[in-house]
Amino acid sequence: MTAKSQSQKTPGQGERRFLSVPPSRGSDLLRLLHISAEFLRAFRKLHSLGPCVTVFGSARFAESHPYYGLARDVGKRLAEAGFTVMTGGGPGIMEAASRGAKDVGGRTVGCNIELPTEQEPNPYLDECVTFHHFFVRKVMLVKYSYAFVVLPGGFGTLDEVFETVTLIQTDKIRDFPIVLVASDFWNPLIRFMRDTLLARGTIDEGDFELVSVVDSADDAVALVRDAAIRRFGLTYGRAARRRRGLFG
Repeated sequence: MTAKSQSQKTPGQGERRFLSVPPSRGSDLLRLLHISAEFLRAFRKLHSLGPCVTVFGSARFAESHPYYGLARDVGKRLAEAGFTVMTGGGPGIMEAASRGAKDVGGRTVGCNIELPTEQEPNPYLDECVTFHHFFVRKVMLVKYSYAFVVLPGGFGTLDEVFETVTLIQTDKIRDFPIVLVASDFWNPLIRFMRDTLLARGTIDEGDFELVSVVDSADDAVALVRDAAIRRFGLTYGRAARRRRGLFG
């Protein structure tokens, strides 16, 4: 077996170099152009999706796991309520939510990420955009959504939910609902936030109003629907048409 040539790059290799080595000005400029092109490609693909709800959760839960079934029910209920279901595009919770939406003829979109493991696009996506950079992907998962439904997950899921909470807390995005589903999983985290973060003054009591914890898909979607329609005046009409040119 021969070693891989330098031209056979593994996913993430360019990002590791970019983040760990002081780059030249030329390589910084080239990276900026790549990032700009990634944003532009995503804008063109995603701008006509209609009202979206992003579902976060682990890629590691198999179809037999109860959380997979719960996520599938969430996707189904969101689609029935008229939302496009947006996920990270991979397996596990992401696949389940997309699958649930497709079960009832709903629309789905995935913002996939190139990784060495775990992250092949699932087969239940109407649209899929694959990203090289995590931060570009996270912008897209937030930009097009009216709400965020979070099922159990690991470091990536926690990163996504806390970044979204921070954007709302700091008034960078509107007060969109963040709904954590499966209280058995999330209550220990809520207790940590209350007993440690709040007790030591690093967050305020009002910050707990930024998230809700529920146990059923029906309760999650009821919160989302209420916020999207009553709080933000969302109405449903024709989907935006794709246009030619920069964003066509």
